[in-house]
Amino acid sequence: MKKFRFRCICILLVLSVFMGLASPCAKALDDPGVDSTKAVILVAERGSDETVIYTKNADERMFPASLTKIMTVLLAIEAVEAGTVKLTDMVTAQPGFDFDMIIGGSSVYMVAGETMSLENLLYCAMVASANEVCNVIAEYVGGSVSAFVEQMNTRAAELGCTDTHFTNTHGLPNADHYTTARDFVRILKEASTHELFMEISNTIKYTVPDTNMSAERNLENTNSLINPTNPIYPGDYGYEFARGVKTGHTSDAGYCLATTAEKDGVQLLCVLMGSDSYTMEDGSIYYGHFADARRLFQWAFDNFSYREIVKSTEIVAEMPVIMGADAQTVAIRPSVSINALLPNDVDLDSFERTVTLYPTTAEDKTSLTAPVSAGQTVGEIRVSVDGQLYGVAPLVTSTSVELSRVQFMKGQLAETLRRPAVIFTFWTLMLLFFGYLGLVIRYRLKRRAYQRRLAAARQIRLDLEDEEDELRYERRVRTAASAKPGLAIEPESYRKKQEEARDEPTRLTGEPQSEPESRPADAPAETAEEADPAEDPTHVLEQADPAEDPTRVMEQADPAEDPTRVMEQADPMEDPTRVVEQADPMEDPTRVVEQADPMEDPTRVMEQDNPMEDPTRIRDTVDPRETSRVIPPISGEDGDGDASSGRDYFSEFFEDE
Repeated sequence: MKKFRFRCICILLVLSVFMGLASPCAKALDDPGVDSTKAVILVAERGSDETVIYTKNADERMFPASLTKIMTVLLAIEAVEAGTVKLTDMVTAQPGFDFDMIIGGSSVYMVAGETMSLENLLYCAMVASANEVCNVIAEYVGGSVSAFVEQMNTRAAELGCTDTHFTNTHGLPNADHYTTARDFVRILKEASTHELFMEISNTIKYTVPDTNMSAERNLENTNSLINPTNPIYPGDYGYEFARGVKTGHTSDAGYCLATTAEKDGVQLLCVLMGSDSYTMEDGSIYYGHFADARRLFQWAFDNFSYREIVKSTEIVAEMPVIMGADAQTVAIRPSVSINALLPNDVDLDSFERTVTLYPTTAEDKTSLTAPVSAGQTVGEIRVSVDGQLYGVAPLVTSTSVELSRVQFMKGQLAETLRRPAVIFTFWTLMLLFFGYLGLVIRYRLKRRAYQRRLAAARQIRLDLEDEEDELRYERRVRTAASAKPGLAIEPESYRKKQEEARDEPTRLTGEPQSEPESRPADAPAETAEEADPAEDPTHVLEQADPAEDPTRVMEQADPAEDPTRVMEQADPMEDPTRVVEQADPMEDPTRVVEQADPMEDPTRVMEQDNPMEDPTRIRDTVDPRETSRVIPPISGEDGDGDASSGRDYFSEFFEDE
């Protein structure tokens, strides 16, 4: 027998150790031993947060008994706070107000016609649990009992009660008057937020002054948790941290209790329904609703406490920032701490954190766009374990980030360039630009080719004009020398001037002319200066040095002294408007008009002798020893005619492109 007991003890020890290792909250989650109550709920409440610690048949329909008076007094206090009624209002009980009373119910024996202040009526309903007083309150606040009951049901629905229905103001038995522990703890939670309600419900003793029909009444609270010496429920059930609220009892509902307790910043709400009572061996009566409530409070305070799961200063994530001037990321943290009532030995690392970031833009849902202000809400964090949610807190930015103007301009430009209209316009302009560029290149190429042809044509024209000038000069010399037969005259000075002119760049192309062909060996020698005409009658013309006097071309001898001398050319620099005088060919057929220096005025065209005045005059051909270029006839087959007719040779170069 001893061996069997020893083995059982060992097995129990092993199981207890195993259960302690497997569940760190085993002690806190052990059943507190609520055996005598049918429906129980224990809720920890802190501000707007509430945590359900313990439940037993919390959703089962039960009769609330006198707990109904909590809703009745709550509506009256809300009417006082709204200003529709006052605590000092004197209320008179109307005849028939006690139409639904039963014999043996709790009462202060108020009669019709009795007048009492509304404040005293509230104390009678909550402290003494007087049934008839609830009807007096209902008629005064709601206009009628039935209308007030409708307000009770409406207010219950507003508080979230889904399985509650009231048919009276006091809680006497009725098959259609029911609630659940879970629903009623919501009513208790709302009532506990009103200071006047908690003051009245936590009152142990109260004296009602005498009225017009009754002496003063002495009231005593029947809640043994705060008044363990009350005569209705005697016993050692007092609990120092308990506060209020209300008891109830009928044969159908059993013993009911709605109460609160507060310790170390933790407030507990407890609703018990359907509790039993029995007589103990020592003759005292055991009331299960008081015993279970005290046991639940002690169990909760011993094993639970508010723990800070997430601190408000904790950095939970980093979020990228677009176009930030001084930072590319920003730290995010909870705006408030997440606290929950947890078993004292629970491991906080076992909680799962879920971070949700709100989308900032349709394109980028995981980053922020500068500027970012400190405290800006960007998401939320949820803390849970095993699927049970313990808290939610908004996530905010811990610092501010200024906007980078350069990055902003880049972003705006990029956004603009991504628009379809801008893309279409850009490529249209690019096509037009390249098309225009192609046209410009084509035009310049054709213009350059045209300028080359035009330059070549002009050069040919200038060459022809120079050759024509030389021919005219030779004709004049030969004409002048025809009066003296046998005189050999060669245009040495003129050829020298032409050679010097060829060494200079041309007027159009800037390219030097080709070197003249070498003079034949048997050609007569050039002379820089002719003999004096006075000394030599054969002297015809003296060539002026163009380097010394560029305006002077040639000096014309006096026709009176020498008929072979050609007229002197006036200086064009002194009088550019002066026209050279033409000798009358009828007076002197041998006289030729002096030609202006082509080096001084290249645009001036030489004057052609009129063939009509001298039909016998024939253009001389170029001496092949002086030039290698063959010049076509000026007009016709015999070369007679005007100098301008020679342009037919290069007219094709002047045709428009």
